[in-house]
Amino acid sequence: MLRSILLCAAAIMITAPAFAHHGPGTFDTSKTVSFAAAKLTKVELLNPHGWLYFETTDLDGKVMKHRCEMRSAHVLRRSGWSPELFKSGEKVDITASPDRADVASCYLQTIVFANGSRMDRYGQYVKETSGGVKEVRGPIKQTNLNRPARRPSGEPNITGDWAPEQTVMANPRGIGGGMVRLSALPEQPPEVGQRQARAGGAAAGARGRGAAGPRTYGGTEVTERGDKEAAAFTRQDNPRFRCETTSIIFDWTFDGPVNRITQNRDTIVIEYGQMNLKRTVYMNMKQHPSNVKLTRAGHSTGRWEGDTLVIDTVGFLPGVLSGAIRHSDQLHVVERFTLDPKTFQLVREWEVEDPLYLKGKATGRDAPVMPADAPYAEDKCKEQGFIDYSKQTSQK
Repeated sequence: MLRSILLCAAAIMITAPAFAHHGPGTFDTSKTVSFAAAKLTKVELLNPHGWLYFETTDLDGKVMKHRCEMRSAHVLRRSGWSPELFKSGEKVDITASPDRADVASCYLQTIVFANGSRMDRYGQYVKETSGGVKEVRGPIKQTNLNRPARRPSGEPNITGDWAPEQTVMANPRGIGGGMVRLSALPEQPPEVGQRQARAGGAAAGARGRGAAGPRTYGGTEVTERGDKEAAAFTRQDNPRFRCETTSIIFDWTFDGPVNRITQNRDTIVIEYGQMNLKRTVYMNMKQHPSNVKLTRAGHSTGRWEGDTLVIDTVGFLPGVLSGAIRHSDQLHVVERFTLDPKTFQLVREWEVEDPLYLKGKATGRDAPVMPADAPYAEDKCKEQGFIDYSKQTSQK
């Protein structure tokens, strides 16, 4: 998935290309295949990516089954895509990039419906009264900033659904042009993305070891063990293939999720929109219990330092921190959430320590999140990245 490769590269700058959902070799975005008068059979809006299913009939009357990969469920929802737009049995024209290994799978570029409506992979759409859709060059819905900045008890009001600004490809078909923030999209005419795609598109992949020196994460070098395991990292090691959160650090903003925060009297609950990870922050605990059960979310205690929420988390199951960088059960994470009462941007800064995988303290600051333009939802996850669809279906 070219989208995932580029986003991973921009977000963490240290991963191996294998961390993308499929890896760089699955879809050939330099090529295009077309399916005219294809019959839609099913759509699945899932995480980490959705699928569109359809059938074609050749000149001899043979029916072939196909599927095209789409973006993740939460991003599609934020972009105005919904299941009712894809009516089973409707005839559509599909343009896609072929899968190198599976002749029955593809990477959706464009779909044109019987009513003439057109939807590009990275397009933003609103419904029209006629039943079609209309493209919007930018966010399809403005966020509501009419909310109290503080709770009655005095602390900043961070309860609600939050999401980072979406990024899309300048080429709406998703085959080049580089990543662009939605707010900057009107400044990027579609022709720019088209020209860049024809010229070879944006460079995909991510920086690991090489001319830049030792492998690093968050400004610190990884240990010898960490470097060795990162070098051996394969796409099968990617937690997303198991429908698991990568880490509480990585998944907060990766791929534009809608997350939810709920402030209670003694706890703050944080729900991640990627893989439905749920964290409970205990505000009335000064120390972690000695018998903490290891989990993906860890055990979190919190406190307010002025208007900054400080969350201290330990007790993690060993796993992947970010990209190809692993972490142990000794991982220690400190996060600081600060709300700007004027812009309602919520910014997280973080510190990470793990003596088995990091030589020093890693630090970082995420892109800010804003009150979300779509509600939090517990989307289903079904990873199908390694299925050869041509062998999974009986071709009539």
